[in-house]
Amino acid sequence: MAEQEGSGLQVLLHTLQNSSDKASILAILQVLSDLLSVGTDRRIYYIISKGGSEALLQTLVDTARSASPDWDILLPLFRLLAKVGLRDKKFGQKALELEALDVTLILARKNLSHSQNLLHCLWALRVFASRVTMGAMLGINGAMELLFKVISPYTRKHTRTIRAATEVLAVLLKSKSNSRRAVNRGYVNSLLRLHQDWHSRDVTNTYVMIRHGLLLCLRHIVALRSGREAFLAAQGMETLFSIAQILRQCYPVSRLPLATASSAYTFPAPGSTSLELVRHLTEEDFDDDGDEEMDKDSDVEAGKEDDDLETDMSKLSSKPGLDLPEEELAQYDARCPELSCSFEELEPKCGDNLNFRDTLHANHHHIPSAASLRQHCCNREHRSWRQEGEDTVHTSILHMAKPGKSSVRSSSKQRSATNVNQSIQQNGLGIGSSGRGTLDIQTPLEQAAWDIEAISCPRITASFSNSTKPEESHEAAEKLLHKHPKHIPFHDPHLYMANVMRTRSAVGFKTMAFPDFWGHCPPPTAQPLLDRKLGVQRIKILEDVRRLLQPSDVINKVVFSLDEPWPLQGSISDCLRFHSKFESGNLRKAIQVREFEYDLLVNADVNSSQHQQWFYFKVSGMRAAVPYRFNIINCEKPNSQFNYGMQPTLYSVKEALLGRHAWIRTGSEICYYKNHYRQNAAAMDGASGKRYYTLTFAVTFPHNEDACYLAYHYPYTYSTLMTHLEILERSIDRREVYFRHDVLCQTLGGNPCPLVTITAFPESNSAEHLEQFRCRPYQVITARVHPGESNASWVMKGTLEFLVSSDPVAKLLRENFVFKIIPMLNPDGVINGNHRCSLRGEDLNRQWLCPQVHLQPTIYHAKGLLQYLSSTGRGPVVFCDFHGHSQKKNVFLYGCSMKETLWQAGCTVGGSALLEDVSYRTLPKILDKLAPAFTMNSCSFLVEKSRASTARVVAWREMGVSRSYTMESSYCGCNQGPYQGLQFGTRELEEMGAMYCLGLLILELKSASCSHKLLARASTLLNADVLEHYLQRCSSSSSSNSSNNNSRTSEVNDEPPCMEEIDYCADSSSDSEQNFTELDQQIQECAFNKDEEEEKEEGTGRRRRSVP
Repeated sequence: MAEQEGSGLQVLLHTLQNSSDKASILAILQVLSDLLSVGTDRRIYYIISKGGSEALLQTLVDTARSASPDWDILLPLFRLLAKVGLRDKKFGQKALELEALDVTLILARKNLSHSQNLLHCLWALRVFASRVTMGAMLGINGAMELLFKVISPYTRKHTRTIRAATEVLAVLLKSKSNSRRAVNRGYVNSLLRLHQDWHSRDVTNTYVMIRHGLLLCLRHIVALRSGREAFLAAQGMETLFSIAQILRQCYPVSRLPLATASSAYTFPAPGSTSLELVRHLTEEDFDDDGDEEMDKDSDVEAGKEDDDLETDMSKLSSKPGLDLPEEELAQYDARCPELSCSFEELEPKCGDNLNFRDTLHANHHHIPSAASLRQHCCNREHRSWRQEGEDTVHTSILHMAKPGKSSVRSSSKQRSATNVNQSIQQNGLGIGSSGRGTLDIQTPLEQAAWDIEAISCPRITASFSNSTKPEESHEAAEKLLHKHPKHIPFHDPHLYMANVMRTRSAVGFKTMAFPDFWGHCPPPTAQPLLDRKLGVQRIKILEDVRRLLQPSDVINKVVFSLDEPWPLQGSISDCLRFHSKFESGNLRKAIQVREFEYDLLVNADVNSSQHQQWFYFKVSGMRAAVPYRFNIINCEKPNSQFNYGMQPTLYSVKEALLGRHAWIRTGSEICYYKNHYRQNAAAMDGASGKRYYTLTFAVTFPHNEDACYLAYHYPYTYSTLMTHLEILERSIDRREVYFRHDVLCQTLGGNPCPLVTITAFPESNSAEHLEQFRCRPYQVITARVHPGESNASWVMKGTLEFLVSSDPVAKLLRENFVFKIIPMLNPDGVINGNHRCSLRGEDLNRQWLCPQVHLQPTIYHAKGLLQYLSSTGRGPVVFCDFHGHSQKKNVFLYGCSMKETLWQAGCTVGGSALLEDVSYRTLPKILDKLAPAFTMNSCSFLVEKSRASTARVVAWREMGVSRSYTMESSYCGCNQGPYQGLQFGTRELEEMGAMYCLGLLILELKSASCSHKLLARASTLLNADVLEHYLQRCSSSSSSNSSNNNSRTSEVNDEPPCMEEIDYCADSSSDSEQNFTELDQQIQECAFNKDEEEEKEEGTGRRRRSVP
């Protein structure tokens, strides 16, 4: 069928190229236009793959070169060319080869007085020029001179054409050769005068997009040193003081206020090259050589993503094999004792006399649920966790899955209504403690004799040695716990202190963070996404510019530094006090800029000079009700959800002592933008230094002289994990749950990497039951290979707690699978506050191809365990690695597909030649139906060369696991489903872990190999009607899910444009002139309104945008 459709389209395109009949050509153009006006971009890509671009360009050339060009044909043809050309990465080269560039320029010159015809020519020129090499060629052929004839001073006529001309000029000026030509010909003065004229006379902001286009032209010109000189000579700073983007471009490049770019922490890891003497930063590292740079062809840049797709069939084909010899694989027998154990010694003895209720107050019914969260969000009832758990014992997680479409809409509306009044003082502090079992403190807060400084960072021992701890080391903490008894599910401060004692860091931390010691309980309501304040980025950049212009107003006092051996704060009372030398902490330096403003620098990963993103630190000595501004000035990622509603997290010690022990989202006037600091060339191995980014936010603290912790996301430390596993092991019903906590290996830092096995005991010790037990298939789950992705640990926490719970779904999963779980693949990185790397300064998720036991022990043994299971015929049904994502919302999966990868790469491989099991899509489709936070639309199944050494790809290719996934959870929140408009809390993340388990059960029940015994058992334990309902739901297809799932557009940031332009990327590739949707909209409007009456009314009825 597909081949027939392809041949039909090819006949149309062939007829279009060779027909001279006007009616036939118009009919074919109308058919193509109708095809592309509905559906998704996949249709356009399909037409491109069948030679559509060439056919349209050839028709343009033939029509234009006729004695009298027929504009009845040319107008719809130009509209199609613009629509198709935006998606064809080789469109410019095709146009050049077919001489369409010259033809279009000639048509534009001949129609300067015919606005409608000229407008269509300009659209085509904009598409041609989007490739830098084509733009440079258009500049050589006089395109800029042509455009300056079109761009006039302020007028209310032909404004649509003038706007299109400014947008084409902005695209042309992305070529450095065109920008140099503009400088040499004095266009900088012309552009400044034009903008000033439009800015002063467009008092109603009707023609903002024309002013925007002129500013983009200037912005591209000032990317060159000669352009900046011309801009300053023309008094551009004075003229455009209100335009922050260009002022920032002209801001002198500076080096970070650090002696060295390398981490403040080092570790003598084997094979590490980071221990050499670090070169200090010098001025030479920041020389501006912009004029000497070669033009970066956007054909090349845009093609990088597709070039990264793996097209080598030998590397796409699954090749299960053993890297390790059999004698080495034998060591993993000890990690899988369930395969050989007789279970006599593991069964509970009559004399064990276990008291499950009294075991550390743990309760295996505390499983986060969608229903409970919705109840909390709607403020219907604030119940305790214990009561909530008891209410859900007799039901199943099936009742908590994602509701239908109508329910989702009503739920979202209810939630948005109840969340209009955000938590007290913008950050949720001071909320009531009703129903949460909180403390009853009679003494007013002001009169309580709390030594906050001592309480907020409890000391451990003098070192992390294995020596016996002195009694007095925990005396203060013990008194605090005795005075303020509390209960948090699956947490115990005494156990946490014991585990901290055993945890080894590269530095030897002597204190522990109060939130990790005291515990966290999710607040009763989910917090909404923060509304972005219009103009906040411009305001913050102007404040940076004022520092340059008015340096006397800046205090510039270092108040905290890991690099300084002497105490910087001491008894200073006129500034905040900072601290970060605790587990997972990260803050390298704090500089007081103004009385209530601080520049902060985070530490690079150990033995590295990169990956500055994660932060976690204590701040104290604040005044209540005063907004403090924090600027983290050395962030590295070019994009962030902080611009789209995400907030940092805060934990107040005084609030915790009052019973509100919770991490909450906080901060206002949040902005993430590129600053004037640059990475030095030495840190980049000689490459041109990339720019840093600033995260800025304001926090109003609730109490005087409090101690508060601020973090990038909800922290989850290694000691917290070890405490959690110990409590889980003590709290389970040993007659129901087989729970084994082993050590996978020792890390480079000397910490045990945990390996957890969860299943159900065999019914008896009979040979039949033991055989049935040993034939259970395996599920393998890993997490936290990247230390900064703490959300992955919260999802893992929900998974672990659910699997050992009494939920019928968990019971069925234990009876039918063996779960092998590595909850933290990079303990050392987590302990030392890294964002991405191990102690050797390397990304462990790029080491799966050839890990070495003495360099990457956790990856070596995790891969060895997978190979061992595969060698015994027990390869996992599903392998999933939990991660966090910083640029998208919701939760989604990355999988592996040979066919989808080859199709996306444009490889001409016949469908019949490839056989692939499409079941890799089943689990994400199931989760899309069940999990409130999950969306299929963000899932991708492409195999990229740069991901060849990741866990997902290696398990798929080398172990033959067709369902091998990376599950990504947003740091931010949701923009779809029941949680639309909400930020993720730990409750929602834990719920996702439980929903993943439910998805595994539904996957098994839907499989062709599912036994009748399991189906019968499931119907017995679960409500048969409810089960059947969800099985049918997960079987039904959704057109919205199947459309465009593997489009390249699903791989990039999924956010809509902000009300102001946000400049993320160092190469300015996020400029709005590249927005496909915007040009498509212009074309569509023109198609439905062909008469050119009063274009001066163009702005009427449209959404007006403010000046960026």
